[in-house]
Amino acid sequence: MTPLARQLRTLAHGRSSLGGRPVPAARRFPLRLPPPPLPRQRAVPALTEEETSSRPTASRLARVEAVLFLAKESLSTRRIAQLANLQDATEARTLLSQLRRQHQERGRAFELQQVAGGVCLLTRPQFSPWIAKRHQALHPESRHPESGPLKLTPPALDTLVVVAYRQPVLRSEIEAIRGVGCGELLRQLIERGLLRIFGRSEELGRPLLYGTTKQFLQNFGLNSLSDLPPIEDLARETNRTLETSPDPKAA
Repeated sequence: MTPLARQLRTLAHGRSSLGGRPVPAARRFPLRLPPPPLPRQRAVPALTEEETSSRPTASRLARVEAVLFLAKESLSTRRIAQLANLQDATEARTLLSQLRRQHQERGRAFELQQVAGGVCLLTRPQFSPWIAKRHQALHPESRHPESGPLKLTPPALDTLVVVAYRQPVLRSEIEAIRGVGCGELLRQLIERGLLRIFGRSEELGRPLLYGTTKQFLQNFGLNSLSDLPPIEDLARETNRTLETSPDPKAA
């Protein structure tokens, strides 16, 4: 083997002919390869100003709708702003107006309603019979009072009407109007969350005063007591019903 061949063989094994020390890889392979070409990237079109501004609004609208969907009762605009991470109640009112308009334009099954001094998400009235049937089919064992429409006996409904229009009202006043005792009916209506003890009268013995609750407004779809139909309309409707109903004595 010639000296030149021996030296090449030594270099190939990473050793120099002087001192037996390893030869650095950079010295053994001094060639530098060019970097691989970068993959071609597809050009992404830039968002328009309208799309850029609508994305944050859509996110806030979605949060407001989710909050209303999860709520079991009506919420004030201030409470909606807190739960949806909004700036204030003013922004909540603006987004609620947009959300209400979207539901109307798209024919959604839900609508926003002012109930009991707040806002809630309700199904439209025309879907009520269909939803009741579907709920009964899916949950035949359910007997919870909230699972279906509110059902009251005529005496209980009469008592509730007297309290709604005369509140705060004494039990003696209710019984004087109806002509019968109503202690048990008042207790049942309180248990169902429709009535509450408003306070005590300044009369002798300080009897209890009765009034309606927020749940009463929610169950009847009222924003406030001022939304109750005028008592004169109820009187005319009652007289019309009595005039058209057959007389049992004539039979």
